[in-house]
Amino acid sequence: MNGEPHRRLHGVRLAETVGSWRAALRIARREARRARGRTALVLAMIILPVLALSFVAASVDMARLTPSEQMERRLGSADAELRVVGRGPVQQDATGAGWASGGDGGIFPGLVTVDQVTALLPTGSRILPVRRGVPFSVWHSDRIRDDITATVVDLTDPLGRGFGRVHRGRAPAGADEIAVNLAARRSLDVDVGDRISSGDGGRTWTVVGVVELPEQLAAMAILHPTGAPPPEANAEGVFLADLPGPVTDELFRHLNDNGVVVGARGPVPATLHGDSAGSVVAGMGVEQVSTGVLVGGLGLLEVVLLVGPAFAVGVRRRRRELALVAVAGGDAAQLRRVVLADGVVLGCVGAATGVALGVAAAFAGRPLVEQFIFQHRFGGYRAWPPALVVIALVAVLAGVLAALAPAWTAARQDVVAGLAGRRGPPVHRRRWLTIGVLLAAGGTVVAAIGAAVTSQAVILAGLVLGELGLVFATPTLVGLLARLGRFLPLAPRIAVRDASRNRSSAAPAISAVMAAVAGSVALGLFLASDEARADQRYRPVLPDHTVLVTTNGDPALNAPPSLAEITGPARELLGAGTIVPLVAPGCQPDFDACLVTATLPASRACPWQPYERLGAADQLRARADRRCQGAAGDLYGSYQRVVVDDGTVLPLLTGVEPADVAAATATLRSGGAVVTDARYLTGGRLDLRVEHDDEARPADTATVPGHALETALGGHWLLLSPDAADRLGLVTRQTGWAMETDEPPERERQDAFVAALRPLGSVGVGVEHSRDFQDSRPLLLLLAGVSAAVTVGAAGIATGLAAAEGGQTCPPSPRSAPVRAYAGCSRSARPA
Repeated sequence: MNGEPHRRLHGVRLAETVGSWRAALRIARREARRARGRTALVLAMIILPVLALSFVAASVDMARLTPSEQMERRLGSADAELRVVGRGPVQQDATGAGWASGGDGGIFPGLVTVDQVTALLPTGSRILPVRRGVPFSVWHSDRIRDDITATVVDLTDPLGRGFGRVHRGRAPAGADEIAVNLAARRSLDVDVGDRISSGDGGRTWTVVGVVELPEQLAAMAILHPTGAPPPEANAEGVFLADLPGPVTDELFRHLNDNGVVVGARGPVPATLHGDSAGSVVAGMGVEQVSTGVLVGGLGLLEVVLLVGPAFAVGVRRRRRELALVAVAGGDAAQLRRVVLADGVVLGCVGAATGVALGVAAAFAGRPLVEQFIFQHRFGGYRAWPPALVVIALVAVLAGVLAALAPAWTAARQDVVAGLAGRRGPPVHRRRWLTIGVLLAAGGTVVAAIGAAVTSQAVILAGLVLGELGLVFATPTLVGLLARLGRFLPLAPRIAVRDASRNRSSAAPAISAVMAAVAGSVALGLFLASDEARADQRYRPVLPDHTVLVTTNGDPALNAPPSLAEITGPARELLGAGTIVPLVAPGCQPDFDACLVTATLPASRACPWQPYERLGAADQLRARADRRCQGAAGDLYGSYQRVVVDDGTVLPLLTGVEPADVAAATATLRSGGAVVTDARYLTGGRLDLRVEHDDEARPADTATVPGHALETALGGHWLLLSPDAADRLGLVTRQTGWAMETDEPPERERQDAFVAALRPLGSVGVGVEHSRDFQDSRPLLLLLAGVSAAVTVGAAGIATGLAAAEGGQTCPPSPRSAPVRAYAGCSRSARPA
């Protein structure tokens, strides 16, 4: 019995709350229609970020292919895609996109052929080889373009007809025919019927069609297999297969056991692979998630600060209306609901409008986004509903948060003053200044800690705390600025005093400007410091004044120009001085069928696997081990470029001092070798090794006198003396020239030099350029533009709201006109 009255009372209170919110929402809707200018301003501030985020969400969802879409794109009209990834058993995931090697047994020696793969398939099967990412170079406007990749596939084959889309012309059907996609057509300025020459000058092709492969929209050429360069040995082979029957469990097992990864429209049998050991699980780390949340929080804070003044002005213009609600029996909670309802209504309208416009823009701009941003065709029209719901909820939250402070102000206003249309002087407590100073100081400390531990999330957390501190301290700062107005001319003095009187609208706008500028400056400092760190850590590959001229293609078929032929163009176009031959070692009978290296002593190699998961104790040991403190690529021995030299080319390649050149030259002339990595030198001796592509042939080794040079270069050299090359059974071949120039030649001079030597054969020019990292200046300019836009926008908002507030009319009063003009208006409208 005692519980029944409580339940009834709870039901009555719930009904009152629902009714109060219903009335508040009706009032908010009416107010939005009446104050259309302010409503449009608030909606614009909410719609713009929602539109941008919805556009990104829909575009990302369309760009993310489903497993079935990926399989359809990879297979075309084939039954299965076969990738030969090794010579032993493999485990794969359900789609074949992820795999892991399960053994070292082998059946394919060297290059994988069509016959070898066909032998693994049922009788009656037919396969079509596909090679992606093939290096490709062509002549374009007297220069060699090597920034375009090629795909080698026979699109005239029935298995290849569904692999691409022909826009114009037809697919290449012979060795002298080529097709380009839309991006390559624009980049090379070619069309159907034009002829293009390969970079090495060895062949020409006729453009017979404009063909698009949906997997890549960047500049690409499509070659027929008979007109493509031969594949590299031990490269991953991809084949489209037409099978006489379905892909069975036995066939899956047979292919996986022989190092073949299978992609088919049907799922991989679970009995074969269980938990899919080779699958790749994509996910975001804690650092990325926290960074995204903090960046989103900064954007939300910016919107709240920009929208907040509009709600504050709306509350002051509705003082009399809110006072009447209080007189009619409305309590403080109901007054807060009336103001918060404005944020709910405008947030919902802005969220719905922004989401609709963003999705529509994503659908309409899909072709441009595919071509210029993602550079592959999307799978379908999708909008990522969960992300859109989150974006809409955040937009509503922004509206509610923007109305929160005005709502608390409205609930605490003087009813009598509200009925009379008056408002008292603003009261600003010192505790807000104290909180602001503490938050700003704490944010600075947190950001400093983040910089020390190199954590972007911690740095952003400090930035957020610092900006919140500035927001809390802004009203007091505005008041202090007003006191300095006495020293200013008339116009700025009136401006600062008016801002001080209307701090509730001016302070958020000023805070928004500070937040935008502070965030942009912080990010700009981060980019500038990151670029400075990259500059300090960058190590050039060649000395500044060294230029390497090498042949393109096989040196046996394309011999380098003679000294007499190269001297004139080199001195005239490159400003070359010393010119010496560049000689490389090789094996017999196949020059490129071996690898020459210096052997790193086992005691000097890092014993810890950097790509395995180490425990905490092992991580501490690895960090303390001096052998593991070098560059990540040097933990198990550095990659070495090998030349044969008697000391002539050494100073051009290493750039060391004359004394070091003399010592290294003496070692070479005594039959030794020189390295630029001192870890390889043991007791003045170097262990050399020649590994052959033919695994049946044992490696050749030799120990020779050695010398180590300390250079400032990022690459490592191994210079063999002619005697050391003879001891290893190597042959030599000139591959180009090394020359010394007064200054690094510009790109135009290099192109002119290559064009001048074109009748003599195709050559490439290697020169040390400045640090090849992404230039951060465009991003810095973008940040400056965003800060300027926010600054101008916030200033315009604050000015417009101040004008709207100052131009309000006085409420009717039975008093005389002179008295009404003074007593019924706001303090800012009273005569001085």
